[in-house]
Amino acid sequence: MNTIKHSRIMEILERETGGHSYKSNKYSLDDSERSPVEYGEAGKSMQWNRRGETRDIRTYVSLAELRCQVGGEQLLTYFLDGSRHVYKVDDMGFEKSGNRTAIYPIIAGQIGIGCCRRENKRMYCEKLEREIVVAMPDIAQSSGKKQGFLTATAQKLNAGTEIARISSSGWKFSTILSYKSSKEEKEYNDKGTAQIQTRMMENEQKMVSALVSEKKLNDTNFLVKDGSLEYRPSKAMRKNEREYQKFKNNYDYVIGVSKKFNPEVCLVLGDKPNPGFIANLPLYHRTPVAYFTDPDFLGDIGFAVWYIRIRDQARTRTPFDGIVKVEKILVTSDEVANGMDSDLVDLISAHVINERNPVCYGSDMRWANHLYPVYLTERYVKSHYLSTESFLHLF
Repeated sequence: MNTIKHSRIMEILERETGGHSYKSNKYSLDDSERSPVEYGEAGKSMQWNRRGETRDIRTYVSLAELRCQVGGEQLLTYFLDGSRHVYKVDDMGFEKSGNRTAIYPIIAGQIGIGCCRRENKRMYCEKLEREIVVAMPDIAQSSGKKQGFLTATAQKLNAGTEIARISSSGWKFSTILSYKSSKEEKEYNDKGTAQIQTRMMENEQKMVSALVSEKKLNDTNFLVKDGSLEYRPSKAMRKNEREYQKFKNNYDYVIGVSKKFNPEVCLVLGDKPNPGFIANLPLYHRTPVAYFTDPDFLGDIGFAVWYIRIRDQARTRTPFDGIVKVEKILVTSDEVANGMDSDLVDLISAHVINERNPVCYGSDMRWANHLYPVYLTERYVKSHYLSTESFLHLF
């Protein structure tokens, strides 16, 4: 028992899967990309050919006056951020037909999901969830392994590794994820990272659902989610009309605010990309709202999408610094048919402008695109991560 209790994760995975650990070099897979622009053309399934708001607006909308009028009010109360740190922790060999051995990377990640609440101009932690996951090739559960093998192995990891010594700090080993071992254009490291990213997004959805169940969100207490709201509903959910509508209803009082975006998908002035229309946004103005769908990925979920300049272009490095993309899921049939209420768009936009970061954080190149309470939430979540050394020592 003592041997098992002090075993490292890779020792147990090697024993349980029958694979061979090569004890390879461990390193972080997180990139250091800081640009607010995601380059590349929009996907073919994206549709930007409809107006996404009730008023027929063809040019920029000024919010300078409205932002002053609502300066003492609070509409945005909850702020949610999800992040993950991903590492390659080993290479593991598995036997294939013909006495061949194939080698695949083992990818591990720390996932943190946090929600902060603002009350009387002070920030408080509303919810914080942390977990450790491992992504392995699907070949690890083949060769006659029983159904539920990964679940059973995950339980052994949680009980029989050094994770026990960090459980008091809130960390837990949750699950083993599986990525496809078939050869495709995508590299195995990317496949494993994608599985961890999907897990993080699922955890974000669960936290939003919990806030809705607790009746925390309403028309005077919106939630700001850091990043896109493009959550992919499962096939089972799409087939269940009640669950599908419940999924949409969860986002009635939720907006997504992205610091990074692809300006090539802005078609609000015609049927061709016009990134210059975004780059030339005047200070404290927004673009018209576009109706966005991606049927292949998101089903029939429609989005209202617009851009706001929250920082003076003269004080930023690039034309896209100081611009954020805002998303809102269109929940009701009226919203889908006629677009989001333009007055609500203006109100939300004015409050977003007033949330801009009041300080230039020299250590963060994204400062011009930060909303201050979102920045605080992000820092709060990341402050609870294990150091790289402590995390890799588990393996």
